[in-house]
Amino acid sequence: MAEEFKSKARILDSKLVEVTAPDGEKFQIISAIGKYLDEKYRNYELQLIEWIFDKSFEADKENMVNSIWKESKLNGVSFLGISSGDRQFERTRIGSRIRQLRDERGLEARDLAKLAGIDAANLSRIENGKYSVGLDILSKVAAALGKKIDFVDL
Repeated sequence: MAEEFKSKARILDSKLVEVTAPDGEKFQIISAIGKYLDEKYRNYELQLIEWIFDKSFEADKENMVNSIWKESKLNGVSFLGISSGDRQFERTRIGSRIRQLRDERGLEARDLAKLAGIDAANLSRIENGKYSVGLDILSKVAAALGKKIDFVDL
């Protein structure tokens, strides 16, 4: 398996592998790969993980992680655990803020979705922090709420 993948996996220690998905989000996997003495086999396992991440990649990180679990079992890669990604906190924070603004205005979710031109199910996933929303959609939602996207000091 000598392919180049969009996802990149690297061993952090004997139990931890870090995978950078195609969108730059980082995931951590608990696995025994770092304990293997055979370097060729370690590299093979890392490439297999990269392939699984590429194959499973999608904006909905919950679905993506579920697909990664399934694919890892189907392909004989044993994970003991996998993180939800390093951007989960931000997705949850932004989703909560959208819901707060929507509630303050007395808007139903389906009405906000119509105004923003997105599917109501996607708005629900955004509000629940389960969807990594792009700038275009986020801008549409913000505009429908009378807001704009901006950089602010932390």
